[in-house]
Amino acid sequence: MTLLVLKKDGDKMRELIKPQKLNIGDKVAAVSLSWGGAGDNEIRWRYEQGRKRLEEHFGLEVVEMPNTLKGSEYVYCNPQKRAEDLMQAFSDSSVKAIISCIGGNDSIRMLPYIDFDVIQKNPKIFMGYSDSTVTHYICMKAGISSFYGPAILSDFAENVTMPQYTADAVRRTLFSSEPIGEILPSPSWTGERLDWIIQNKNTARKFSPNRHYELLQGRGRVQGRLIGGCIEVWNFLKGTSLFPPLDYFDGAILFLETAEVFSPPWLIEDELRGYGAMGILNRINAVFWGKPMSETYYEEYRDVIGKVLREFGCEDTPVLYNGSFGHNEPKTVLPYGALAEIDCENLSISILESGVR
Repeated sequence: MTLLVLKKDGDKMRELIKPQKLNIGDKVAAVSLSWGGAGDNEIRWRYEQGRKRLEEHFGLEVVEMPNTLKGSEYVYCNPQKRAEDLMQAFSDSSVKAIISCIGGNDSIRMLPYIDFDVIQKNPKIFMGYSDSTVTHYICMKAGISSFYGPAILSDFAENVTMPQYTADAVRRTLFSSEPIGEILPSPSWTGERLDWIIQNKNTARKFSPNRHYELLQGRGRVQGRLIGGCIEVWNFLKGTSLFPPLDYFDGAILFLETAEVFSPPWLIEDELRGYGAMGILNRINAVFWGKPMSETYYEEYRDVIGKVLREFGCEDTPVLYNGSFGHNEPKTVLPYGALAEIDCENLSISILESGVR
């Protein structure tokens, strides 16, 4: 069994188990762990489009769990059923990966119903972003690595076609046990919002040329294990059993991104200051920050990141900005616990090992 070492502490090592890689023909489970819109009549077409792409472009067999398509009202009212779907997907030996239909804002309500032993004994790929941050930390608590990346309703169901950048990231991260290598920024991007109505199905969103990574501070090369997620969702985890012990952040590369709620800069400043007070900012080796949604507050976020790091004596901590992950399109895939390297001179980030075995 291949392991991802998070931290060495004397003879004790905290480890994440790498799941097995995907192969053509594998069965993957679609789950609705937060918002249940995949089952709503008005956007069911969107789910079917994402499912079709997974099957035709990646050669996978997509199955739904018992409650995946019961609609947003039922899914909201039944967090226990959502958790049961997750447990069933992990315990079913025929299912090789689990992909979130979409995020939302209340998957934290599954926590009382999670059986961590089921997940630990059945390691497999889980992928999603945004509110799926909660499920990533469920996986981490169970001891397995998971993948911050595309969801079915958003990325796989992108209007007209799925961006090649995202498709390539999925293939090289989930279908290969070779080291992932350098993660280049996407050459183009979009944060345009188009309603998920069937009349827009064949309307492509407007993509614009992307800027390269920006180095906000730091120098040289630094390595660390990847940990992070959506900063607004991180707030849900504080004070729960899911928030990791502080030593998980020792020497880590912290990846963070912001959601479509367009958090004002003062709120991001306050959140970061809170993590500084917890001791997290002084423990990490570097920060990898995703492009803000629609580039709203692009300059302002950049300023408050540096401001807060300086407050805690972290003015030399490397910060690579404008990552292609999170709420814009397209996006890469980031494996929790994988060893990564930021090169400040060449403005690059590389993942030095595979995400799967």
